[in-house]
Amino acid sequence: MNKITRKGFLKIAAAAAMSGVTAGALAACESAGSAASGAASAGSAPAAGAAYIPGTYEGTAQGISSTVKVTMTFSETAVTDVVVDTSGETASYGAAAADELRQQLLEAGSAEIDGVSGSTITSDAVMKAAKSCYAQAMGEAVVTAVQLPTGDENDWLGTEPDIDEAAITETWDTDIVIVGAGNGGMCAAAYAAQKGLNLRIIEQNVAVQDTRHWYGAIDTSAAQAAGAEPCDRAKLLSEISRYASGKCDQRVVKTWINESAAMHDFVAGILEGEYGWTCEFTSGSEATWPAENAEHNTDYLYPVQEHNYMASETASGMQRNQAFQDYIEKLGYSIDFSTALAKLEKDDTGRITGIIAQSNDDGHFIRINAAKGVLLACGGYPGNPYMMEQLDPLGTSVTTACSYSPADRGYGIRAAVWAGANLDKEAAPMLFDRGVVPPGQDAGYVDSESAFGGKAFPGPIRQYNPGTQPFLKVNRNGERFANESSPYNDIVYAAAHQPGRVYAQIHDDNWYEDVQRFHTIGCSAQTRNGGPDYVLPKMEEAEAAGCFFRADTLDELADKLGFTGEAKDTFLATVERYNELYDAQEDTDFGKPAYRLSAIRKAPFYGCWLGASLLTTEQGIAINEKGQALDTNNQPMPGLYVTGDMSGSFFANNYPCLMAGVAMGRTMTFAIKAIKQMAGLEEA
Repeated sequence: MNKITRKGFLKIAAAAAMSGVTAGALAACESAGSAASGAASAGSAPAAGAAYIPGTYEGTAQGISSTVKVTMTFSETAVTDVVVDTSGETASYGAAAADELRQQLLEAGSAEIDGVSGSTITSDAVMKAAKSCYAQAMGEAVVTAVQLPTGDENDWLGTEPDIDEAAITETWDTDIVIVGAGNGGMCAAAYAAQKGLNLRIIEQNVAVQDTRHWYGAIDTSAAQAAGAEPCDRAKLLSEISRYASGKCDQRVVKTWINESAAMHDFVAGILEGEYGWTCEFTSGSEATWPAENAEHNTDYLYPVQEHNYMASETASGMQRNQAFQDYIEKLGYSIDFSTALAKLEKDDTGRITGIIAQSNDDGHFIRINAAKGVLLACGGYPGNPYMMEQLDPLGTSVTTACSYSPADRGYGIRAAVWAGANLDKEAAPMLFDRGVVPPGQDAGYVDSESAFGGKAFPGPIRQYNPGTQPFLKVNRNGERFANESSPYNDIVYAAAHQPGRVYAQIHDDNWYEDVQRFHTIGCSAQTRNGGPDYVLPKMEEAEAAGCFFRADTLDELADKLGFTGEAKDTFLATVERYNELYDAQEDTDFGKPAYRLSAIRKAPFYGCWLGASLLTTEQGIAINEKGQALDTNNQPMPGLYVTGDMSGSFFANNYPCLMAGVAMGRTMTFAIKAIKQMAGLEEA
């Protein structure tokens, strides 16, 4: 395996500081070996009066979508030749910059160059690789090779980095290590801090991560105070299993169902007891489906168990995760920011004993020994196109926009798999039908010079919430193709079978009245509850982005949406047919409930093209009902626990969007569960 020696590491680390690249991904260098002339060896130095050891040296660094390589030839006093290989970068940007970057390096006499405008990430990689070459030429670095653990288009997993002992310059001893200061990690940290446990929390970024405000919990004190009827737990368990096509572990689901009330009490004890926040509990008629749904086979279960502190968060200027940070700091704990997971460590028995982390500030490695266990709460992989394309090709193909943290690149999942953990075999993306795009734009990745992996989704807006409303939806041929009254991800998966994997949504100026009658629930209810004051700015934003259109006639709207020829004729006929179904109050074409039909007759008329907006991924490391990671034989891995989006065994195929807050409720419940298990606060 590849190794980093201490001498080489210390010289290269600063030059190859992470700059946002996580999990041991740093600039690498290697001497050209037998192919090079005069390659530096460990402990060598330039001759007296010379600046460099003559020879040819290679340096590598992670670019935007590939490993960038720089080869430099040195005399005793100068650089005599430079070869820059950026062939794996985006063709019109990074790859095209190679010649200019080479010339800059030849003229600069150092690795400090201006770079090429529009190719910033590639330019930075070239500079890091060049610094490695300079270090070698000055006898300062002895590095045989360095793994760049980013994965690629053919191998999302890559190889676990083999870090030389001498490169680990710091050691921390603790009982519990929490990796990730997001929703799961901060809930776990708050619970552990309240119990006075010995712990360390690391986070690769410079601040706690954004809060997913609402969470699902079953039969809580808040539900009882609101007079909510007890949840039918057996039906809820069955529904979640049905959504997963039976591919979940029902014992894991039961942990959330049975222990989430205690999780809420803990959270409320801090947020309400310590900070005076107020919990908003969704109950009553707000989540009641009209009876017509049952008659049309769309009687989806919607458990009324959503908890939300958003109003208090807004008033206080602090999100829940920030409140948890404040809480643990008052108890004497702190978060080690800019510290990324590099790999897990285990002993001869297979027990996970801790981790090796890496500072993003100066690149040094830290061994963190965890006597009682490690909790991974590192998020999913929505920001990693290598993992998205290889693990979820269907979800990737129908997605047009993103609403995720780009820092969620699956590094925790990869570290766990390297250590022997079992990854769910089914993708489970959280897709919302809200990704607006301009006419003619297909779903799926497009080249991007600024995004990790050189790929990004094309939609300019994170989420266009009105896209969830069950208005008429047609494909590029102008044809209706599905029942639009369905959970969020159903229509985007149906679009996988349509041209470009996108669809147009059409409605008229009676949209507000229609939305009230539609009575959608979950987060799509924001369109109904917010009314014109909420929706009109959304329309204007999408219109300014070239993704939303209004017209005085349907013929004009068809033109603006890009329908021509036969497709235009079909589109106009489809609208006419849809109006007939509305008049008859019966959808004989696709069976949509009558109350979800709408007329399209009152000008102005509105339309936009949509695909999926990707929030996160829920395919993760298999766990048992105690939150323990499972190995490939489905046996518990001693010392390793997982929660949040990187944990598995709960979802498959999709996210059941009609069960509001399930993912977050699960995350926080298992965060506490893991701490209890590690600390011996309940039966192991």
